[in-house]
Amino acid sequence: MHRLLRAFFQNARKPDGAAGRVMLWAMNWGHASLAKWGRAHVSPEPDARVLDIGCGGGANLAQFLKLCPQGHVCGIDFSTESVASSLRKNAGAVAAGRCEVRQGDVSRLPYADGSFDLATAFETVYFWPDVPAAFAEVFRVLRPSGVFLIVNEESGDSRWCAIVDGMRTYAADTLTEWLHAAGFDDVKADIREDGALCLVAKKAPDSV
Repeated sequence: MHRLLRAFFQNARKPDGAAGRVMLWAMNWGHASLAKWGRAHVSPEPDARVLDIGCGGGANLAQFLKLCPQGHVCGIDFSTESVASSLRKNAGAVAAGRCEVRQGDVSRLPYADGSFDLATAFETVYFWPDVPAAFAEVFRVLRPSGVFLIVNEESGDSRWCAIVDGMRTYAADTLTEWLHAAGFDDVKADIREDGALCLVAKKAPDSV
């Protein structure tokens, strides 16, 4: 692959600059169908507190703001370009105090224990350096009975892993094992014929 094209695709991991803005636009558009399929697996309450980890261009933040009209929706991403894009896309909700977006790392989520009813990760687990530790952090910030939604490709011969540095896909069984180890007691997987994977992990009502 041409060196410049390969460099552009690194923005899938951490969008940066003008190329990053193009990538974020492309992901908001190109991932819309998969994200819609994933969101159909959860039913947050109208007043739910939602955290989207790796919020990218902010498209899923916008959808959860619609699904939770009395709720509060937070996004976190380690790319400054992604944070800026998410803030622009959801400017009205940010101004109204219903949405906030922070730059941060899934391994050290800047939120107190039990802060959220729902946490989501759309096409981002690929890039987490320590997935089991990250799952433990997500478990920590969820309230008892909270739900963690993961949507991405299952492991296989993903050509993107050979193009994007640091990208890795995982089997549903592996992710399920790590979720149980983090404390989630109920994990359900849905795998489409095209390899798309959705995992819904629930925190027990009596968890702390």
